[in-house]
Amino acid sequence: MELHKNRKKEPVLYLVLWLILFIAPLLSTYIEYTSSQTSSDFPWHEIWHIWRQYCVFLVVFLIHNYLLAPLIVYRKQRVYYGVGIALLLSAFIVVQCVNKPTHEPRPPHFHQAHRLPPKNDHPPKRPIDHDVASAIIFFLMIGMNLGAKYYFRQSRDRERLEKLERENLEQQLEYLKYQINPHFLMNTLNNIHALVDIDPEQAKETIVELSKIMRFVLYEGSKQKVSLRRELVFLDNYIQLMRLRVADQVDIRVDIPQVIPDRDIPPLMMITFVENAFKHGVSYRQHSFIDISIQIADSHLHFHCRNSKVPQGEDRHGGVGLQNVKKRLQLIYGSTYTLDIKDESDTYTIELSLPI
Repeated sequence: MELHKNRKKEPVLYLVLWLILFIAPLLSTYIEYTSSQTSSDFPWHEIWHIWRQYCVFLVVFLIHNYLLAPLIVYRKQRVYYGVGIALLLSAFIVVQCVNKPTHEPRPPHFHQAHRLPPKNDHPPKRPIDHDVASAIIFFLMIGMNLGAKYYFRQSRDRERLEKLERENLEQQLEYLKYQINPHFLMNTLNNIHALVDIDPEQAKETIVELSKIMRFVLYEGSKQKVSLRRELVFLDNYIQLMRLRVADQVDIRVDIPQVIPDRDIPPLMMITFVENAFKHGVSYRQHSFIDISIQIADSHLHFHCRNSKVPQGEDRHGGVGLQNVKKRLQLIYGSTYTLDIKDESDTYTIELSLPI
């Protein structure tokens, strides 16, 4: 809809400019006529003479705007455009030569009212610079038309790019939302199934927590912004559920502030890093750790996630698309965020700072 509106701006601009151009001599002549205080008829013949000249330029403009300019602006066909301009200029010169301007003598009372000497009946010689002036106007009009074409094309391209980026952002958001994938759901349900016989009460609580997580993903994940409190509660619930599927030797430390300001944040912004830590930082053969902390200071959210790296061969699931996360951050925050990733030999660290 927005692009459709912007396509109308260019012809509307041209229409307004040409209307002003045609109205200007009429208004000027009317002011001159009323100030002369004569009883003669309104000099329509002069207006028609000017308008005939304008019509020639209008036809040239229409041919160039709708037939020739698109050849070079949109199709990059410079040869065809050059040939078209040469033919158009030739036709313009022929028309100018055929329609030579005539200077009809004004009525005697007009010269008396303006204290002008009466003119003889012989029309003056055509000024040599009339053709030069017409050629200058011709090329100026062509140049201005090309400039306007390029400006509106760049404007439409920029708006189209912004639209594509918004659509891409929405697609990435959907992708990240479904990163909490069937693997997570399957593993969690398996752990709940194991708890049914061991600790039925804990199994019931786990099912409730799982339903909260899935409800958040389903109903809040598609929104542009959610409450920071809800996002952090969701993150904490996810971590608590993931604890069920890791061994006891995995050291999981989580530090989430108790006092959370009333701010909004794009949903599912940090969950990818957390899930990545559980997927790639947990070893069932040796001691491993995951350290997650969130701090809020100076209107910024500081997210820290550090985890051990599993030996080569134990990582079965592959990456989760950190490039998509980076692009999503870039599209939403531009240059106002910082993301520092340290991939060391035995640890993997994420430092993320977001304005809130």
